[in-house]
Amino acid sequence: MLKQRHQLFVTLFAGADALAIVTGSIAALYLRESFFTEPMPASPIGLIRASLLAISIPVTLATLGACGLYKPRRDRSPWGELWLVLRAGLISVGTIVVALWAMGSEQLRATGIEGQSAPELFGWPVTDPARFQLGLLALLIPLLVGSQRMAIRLGLRSLRRRGWNMRHVAVLGTGRLGQITARTLGRNAWTGIRVAYLISHHGSTKHDERAGIRVRGGLDDLDEILAKDPVDAVYVAVPGSMGAEMAGLLRRLENHAIDVRIVPDVQPRYLPVNMAVSELEGMPILSYRESPLAGVGGVLKRGSDVVGAGFALALFSPLMLLIAALVRLDSPGPIIFRQTRVSLGGEVFQIFKFRTMRHVVDEGGQPGWTTRGDKRITRIGGFLRRTSLDELPQLINVLRGEMALVGPRPERPELIDRFRQDWRGYMLRQHVKAGMTGWAQVHGYRGDSSLRKRLQYDLFYIRNWSIWLDLRILILTVARGFVHRNAI
Repeated sequence: MLKQRHQLFVTLFAGADALAIVTGSIAALYLRESFFTEPMPASPIGLIRASLLAISIPVTLATLGACGLYKPRRDRSPWGELWLVLRAGLISVGTIVVALWAMGSEQLRATGIEGQSAPELFGWPVTDPARFQLGLLALLIPLLVGSQRMAIRLGLRSLRRRGWNMRHVAVLGTGRLGQITARTLGRNAWTGIRVAYLISHHGSTKHDERAGIRVRGGLDDLDEILAKDPVDAVYVAVPGSMGAEMAGLLRRLENHAIDVRIVPDVQPRYLPVNMAVSELEGMPILSYRESPLAGVGGVLKRGSDVVGAGFALALFSPLMLLIAALVRLDSPGPIIFRQTRVSLGGEVFQIFKFRTMRHVVDEGGQPGWTTRGDKRITRIGGFLRRTSLDELPQLINVLRGEMALVGPRPERPELIDRFRQDWRGYMLRQHVKAGMTGWAQVHGYRGDSSLRKRLQYDLFYIRNWSIWLDLRILILTVARGFVHRNAI
């Protein structure tokens, strides 16, 4: 029953995707013909050929399947699915271009426009109708497929909250972890997952219910319970002390046509930054902790840092020259203040700031943050700190690869040595580069504010990093301004 239901949904999603692809392909052709005042094909065969339907439909559907977008996704975020759709759509258009090139299609040839001037798009002349159509295709396919999938997912969520399209599961484990798993699944009704019953991780049990859910029996009765009361999936949530018995338990579950998912007995604070499962010659490897910026993500982030920092330097260079002159006139000492900070992987670097305090050769004393009303702050320094303009030279750190535009704020090595012992998970901040602004900063946690809250926001950023989150933080930084009450 489960397989047939899943196949039905795969068929529905594939049909909806195909309809979105057809719409996007024909819309791209229509916009091309309208933009260049060309006639639409008169015959259905001509329409299919000109709109690239014979290539776009199979290529895009195959790419969506290769990206795992036809697998069950009840307990996964729709936003993560939207990102996969965008990536699959762009890969599909790239594959279409390669296929057209391999076939020697005229769609990739610059046909030009004879007898008329080239039309303009946002002030730029467009001279190649074929490539204009492919560009529209790259925009419309991800947009339409992503939109219809989001609409379907939200519709399914609404139905599941009302008790429709439910998937019944059993939780194997009645201890702390088993009860947490049952409650968590119960709270998230939008997934359409309903816990039908629990199975004790002991051989037998005296309990009739746990966490408000009935207990059907223990491990001695596992096969009989699953045969008499079948479910769609089993969530294995047994204590870590049963690790040696896990292999035998999984072998027993192989005798039943059900999905099996394992909930590790690890507290959330110890969960990995970016967990992934890979395989090497049949040996499964669980990546427990690694930087979320490994691979393509890191390349995209570095590229955006270079472009963004270069643009910002060009934009703010007159202001930086003015600030440099004011710092020099305000008090004796160097214009740029340098201090040792820690970034990605524990690497130390010299951070650059406009000097905002009276210059001393050796600060001495116990390391810590500047406090409000510090008498060492100069007149211009107070203004620079309140407006965060003292941090503009860090754009040079970004270009040098020592920092990023977005990330946890860099700390001094001596402070990190103190915090790593007092605050569990603090060292996870070093899985990404330190940044000029961050998730904690745009929520007001900067300067003299709660370290615990700053750490919470920093860890959220690391665990949920995406290029879109970086863009959102940059927009919030600009929208909320550079002035903040905690900046001192």
